[in-house]
Amino acid sequence: MLLEQLLGDTGRDIRMRGAIVGFTLILSAGCAGNNPPEFQEVPSAEVLYRQGLESLENGKLLGVIPKADHEGAVQTFQAIVDNYPYSDYAVLAELKIADTYYDQGKWEEALSYYRDFAELHPSHERVPYSILRSALSRKHQALESNRDQTNTRRSLEHLDQLLTRYPYTPEAQEAELLWREMRTRLAAHEMGVGDFYMDREEFQSAADRFRNVLNDYPGLGLDGQALYKLGTCYTKMNLDDEATRIFEVILNNYDGTEFAEAAREHVPAAN
Repeated sequence: MLLEQLLGDTGRDIRMRGAIVGFTLILSAGCAGNNPPEFQEVPSAEVLYRQGLESLENGKLLGVIPKADHEGAVQTFQAIVDNYPYSDYAVLAELKIADTYYDQGKWEEALSYYRDFAELHPSHERVPYSILRSALSRKHQALESNRDQTNTRRSLEHLDQLLTRYPYTPEAQEAELLWREMRTRLAAHEMGVGDFYMDREEFQSAADRFRNVLNDYPGLGLDGQALYKLGTCYTKMNLDDEATRIFEVILNNYDGTEFAEAAREHVPAAN
């Protein structure tokens, strides 16, 4: 009140001018909001695809060090999928998005796009490639053999699918090597669990694990070791006849190995 009295009419004029200015701003904003939106023409699918490739190939860090613009590339490829979903470039863009995530080490994102590609385009010539990359994405997330092996098993599922459906493709050759590697990791995991039980003198549980290695993962280089440990478990359980038969199998089939030398001590006739 005091300020208004001091200002008198001038104060009222100031408040009135302020109200008018505020109303004018609101009105201007409202009018601006009524303007029709401006639309920009979307480049062709071919142009966008080329731009996406350039983002991956021509990026620079500090203007000197080559550095791909992965995020920009993904956005550009996604624009093709969104605006030209029935274009051949959309199919290529889907795979490029998967590859871009893969190159960044974003395994789950890459896996999602690779799986979608195989499901949405089952007759496409790059399906074997997408299945192999799915297996590799799982492999990269797999833990050491002494830990949980869920991703190892999932990788094998993709590899089995690739080898069954596309056995004569170039990807199948690489898949065979990876298949053996993943199975060897599972066998090593099973051996480790068996050792865990042996250390705790739970010989029946240990024997079950070593038999699993022999039955489920033969021919991976662990047979001799698994047989010897299985024979040792039988010895500890006083199953001497079964143990002797296993040690004789080792002597007959793995002569010259460290396991044969160790087994010889358990077979009197061999000494």
